[in-house]
Amino acid sequence: QVQLVESGGGSVQPGESLTLSCTASSTMLYHYNIGWFRQAPGKEREGVSCMSARDSGRLVYADSVKGRFTISRDNVKNTVYLRMTSLRPDDTAIYYCARANGRECQIREDEYRYWGLGTQVSVSA
Repeated sequence: QVQLVESGGGSVQPGESLTLSCTASSTMLYHYNIGWFRQAPGKEREGVSCMSARDSGRLVYADSVKGRFTISRDNVKNTVYLRMTSLRPDDTAIYYCARANGRECQIREDEYRYWGLGTQVSVSA
């Protein structure tokens, strides 16, 4: 059973930073495309960022987070991170990580089979 677990969410003020973590049991994240998605209240879930498997080097970011968010992976810790800086109120959402097969990652939900339960990020003054 593949389980992904997100952590690191919280409540911050605009301009502050958070780092989310995605860890896994029964799977090595290195071998899969890993994506971060978010769902704000009353909105559909949207793709935020993804990292392709192994040493592809491919990183994808949604336009809304380019230059502010950074995805990375620690293979020893089997953890994928989403470093979020200059947070804005419209970044408020539940953030999910997900795992996909495939050659190059895309931030499209239908490519991801396994999902975590999410972690809440709230940004307000």
